[in-house]
Amino acid sequence: MVPVDKVGIVGAGAAGLTLAVFLADAGIEVEVLEKGAGFTTLGSGITLQGNALRVLRDIGVWPEMLKKGYPSDSMAIRAPDPDATVVVELDDVRTGGEDLPASLGMYRPDLTEIVRARAERAGAQVTYSTEVTGVEQSDDGVTVTFSDGGQRVFDLLVGADGINSTVRRLIGINVTPAGTGAGAWRAIVPRPAEITRSELIYGGPRYIAGYCPISTGWMYAYIVEPAQDRDVVTDWPELARLAAQYGGPWQGIAGAITEDTAVHYTQFTTHLVEGDWHRGRVVLIGDAAHNCPPTIAQGAAMAIEDAAVLAAEVVKAHGFDHEVMDRFHERRVPRASLIVRSSVQLVSWLVDEVPNPDVPGVMHEVAQTVKEPA
Repeated sequence: MVPVDKVGIVGAGAAGLTLAVFLADAGIEVEVLEKGAGFTTLGSGITLQGNALRVLRDIGVWPEMLKKGYPSDSMAIRAPDPDATVVVELDDVRTGGEDLPASLGMYRPDLTEIVRARAERAGAQVTYSTEVTGVEQSDDGVTVTFSDGGQRVFDLLVGADGINSTVRRLIGINVTPAGTGAGAWRAIVPRPAEITRSELIYGGPRYIAGYCPISTGWMYAYIVEPAQDRDVVTDWPELARLAAQYGGPWQGIAGAITEDTAVHYTQFTTHLVEGDWHRGRVVLIGDAAHNCPPTIAQGAAMAIEDAAVLAAEVVKAHGFDHEVMDRFHERRVPRASLIVRSSVQLVSWLVDEVPNPDVPGVMHEVAQTVKEPA
């Protein structure tokens, strides 16, 4: 068993920062290494379901999240007709427990800032403008080299650096995220008082049009379409044009989209690292190990769960070895695989225009899985 006194975490997203909180609270020295120049206020919305909220509650940030975000216990499906008629209203499952809402919409940078501040209060160090260029392992630890030539040595290195993970490449796991054939526009727009939950339209001009409140004043709206190469700086009028083709609240959304609106575009990709997610003293979590389209709003939740489970196994073992990683892997792979598989399947039904009666069965399996603790 190798003692773990100092851990390096590459990536200051939700997964890396959540892990930093758990480890620092356990008395482990933690440094989060982020290649960005500092905390960003740019980003889109995020929907967090109960299983993610449960972990974030456990690290003590739920009250702050509730002040910033917008909770909901229901959702609605609207028709792609001129009035966007509500055809069904659904009670969401409280997968995190009865003391938490079914979901919370948030501005993603607000979530990152809340968890970053908590990590620093726990004693973790967050270092920006630090790009990892090399990883070398020895009997004594992991030596990490940076773009400026500097180096650090850690007992354990965690790659929480996203879909195009540098750490994944440096440890020889050659995985390339694959396109799914779909992509999404996202925009932050003012929230009308009557919008109090997530609402979706399937069909119409594009695959899906939906929105989710993220605060008392704002919501994020999104349109899922065939994957495109988009330049949000010059193409934002196309989003306004698409929004205007939907009825009901979408008419107001279309009018709110201007050149000053925070607009994003993402092509949906997917991957799942086969076999071990670690090589020696280096392990991958979150999007570095698995990523999926946001069709069931579980990508960030799976990353946050990864952080909680990895921390629990390392702290419980008072160190690190292959058996610790085996336990982490055994707990996470079936759960993450189900989410990746289900998310991709839902996209494929949209792209291929193949109706499938098993959608309720898939969603029931997902709901039952995430209702249980990770």
